[in-house]
Amino acid sequence: MQTQLAPEYAHTADGLAAEAILRKCVHCGFCTATCPTYQLLGDELDGPRGRIYLMKQVLEGHEPTRKTQQHLDRCLTCRNCETTCPSGVDYGHLLDIGRKLVDAKVPRPATEKALRWALKEGIPSPLFGPAMALGQMVRPLLPASLKAKVPPKQDAGTWPTRTHARKVLVLAGCVQPSMAPNINSATARVLDAAGIQTVVAPKAGCCGAVKFHLNDQDGGKAEMRANIDAWWPYVQGEGSDGGVEAIVMNASGCGVTVKEYGHILQDDPAYAAKAQRISALTRDLSELLPTIVEALQTSAPALADRIRAHSPTLALHPPCTLQHGQKLKGGIEQHLGALGFNIRTAMNEAHLCCGSAGTYSVLNPELAYQLRDRKLGHLGELGSEVIVSANIGCVTHLQSGTQTPVRHWVEVLDAALYDARGI
Repeated sequence: MQTQLAPEYAHTADGLAAEAILRKCVHCGFCTATCPTYQLLGDELDGPRGRIYLMKQVLEGHEPTRKTQQHLDRCLTCRNCETTCPSGVDYGHLLDIGRKLVDAKVPRPATEKALRWALKEGIPSPLFGPAMALGQMVRPLLPASLKAKVPPKQDAGTWPTRTHARKVLVLAGCVQPSMAPNINSATARVLDAAGIQTVVAPKAGCCGAVKFHLNDQDGGKAEMRANIDAWWPYVQGEGSDGGVEAIVMNASGCGVTVKEYGHILQDDPAYAAKAQRISALTRDLSELLPTIVEALQTSAPALADRIRAHSPTLALHPPCTLQHGQKLKGGIEQHLGALGFNIRTAMNEAHLCCGSAGTYSVLNPELAYQLRDRKLGHLGELGSEVIVSANIGCVTHLQSGTQTPVRHWVEVLDAALYDARGI
């Protein structure tokens, strides 16, 4: 797609990066077939191809409008279009640039601006945990719209105390410790059973995705730099907890962001090289499943038979940040299946977003809940006893629309290990 950059963008990093991405687009429209918002709304401008045209116009000097902003806002950033694009258009990075340029020229209404500020400042804040605890105390009294965002209080269980030669860092996350603390402790217990020690850097915080995707890109980058600083001694092998072999993410939304630190901070002279190193070390927890499965099968040869006989049937919702953002597909099903779990994905639209998409379900609830119910309908056809996913946002969002338990897959594996081996 030929683009003539306006003078204000012609020699900027954003302008040149966007132009390079746009040149790959052949406006074939394959992306519209897999775009959730296009399927719901049927509007060309609410699909990737239409949004690309809008961003192209802005880059060529056309003045964006409030409608331009809304069409970009309605994108889930699920990146399904990247999976189906035959030309390799880097749509997600183009959208980050487009939203930044449009927001610089189109003021938002005061109420919308206030909500976005509350989300980007509140979610990564140390006050989020106490606020969530208060919400859980009064949860029965909350209106349905708020109750959907406040899961019941969860027992995290114990953190393993054994030490191992193999160590990995795990990011606790900003919302997971208060909304679903068992995910982190279950991760540590499963890795411990596989002979791997889980280390948490105390000063690591939000991965930066919340602020970055709400167009506070400077704030998001500051959080990324803080995490790099917190992790660097462990990466370099300094101190008793040094020498980690990987940085493991058990929330795929965080994982896709940390894997892109190298791209996002590539122009930062102080952090570019470190960011590349951090991204190269980052693994989604599912990428450790081959190692976990091998260790468990070696230590307990009868484990798969026990799991096969006693574990619930599972329906998997693979998050967009896992299958499209990180390009990881099929691993959870394959390796949990090897351990004896009866796990299946939906026969229809397994590739589509559930509507959670970070803060999307708060900012665009009508579309988010349509996508949630559509996803739950397909998962319900499997008749499974438990729905599993790999991202806290997806787990919470799906659970708000069903009585079927929705859990992180590592929690189910942890429970099966406890039942089968008493660990």
